Amino acid sequence: MRQAFHTLNITTRQKGLINITASVEDWVAETGIETGLLTLWCRHTSASLTVQENADPTVLRDIEAYFDDLVPETRHYQHDYEGADDMPAHLRSLLTNTQLSLPVRDGRTVLGTWQGLYLFEHRRRPHQRQIVLHLMGD
Repeated sequence: MRQAFHTLNITTRQKGLINITASVEDWVAETGIETGLLTLWCRHTSASLTVQENADPTVLRDIEAYFDDLVPETRHYQHDYEGADDMPAHLRSLLTNTQLSLPVRDGRTVLGTWQGLYLFEHRRRPHQRQIVLHLMGD
């Protein structure tokens, strides 16, 4: 059994879903590991990870709008040290995932036909985000 680690460094511009599928798939292929388990870990409390549809961009827009309605920035929060979007970003991260596990077969993640991997940025201003990838297998 082999292991491989990598960190994806992603610059975000604003709130929203950023497709990271190609970057993850490229790295998995580079490892040479054919069969195994991939873990993705988001090293932040105001961003998260999700698997979502990668074909119709209106799905992503609807998800973003839903989260804006679900966790509004206009509500009064005690925690506001970094601005009005700070606590809502933490809550949005809480409601989604900071970790994903995906099977790897034939040197690729086993995603469905219309599935993609996304970093979900919950802050309005640009950030540098790190996603740690850990692949174990043969």
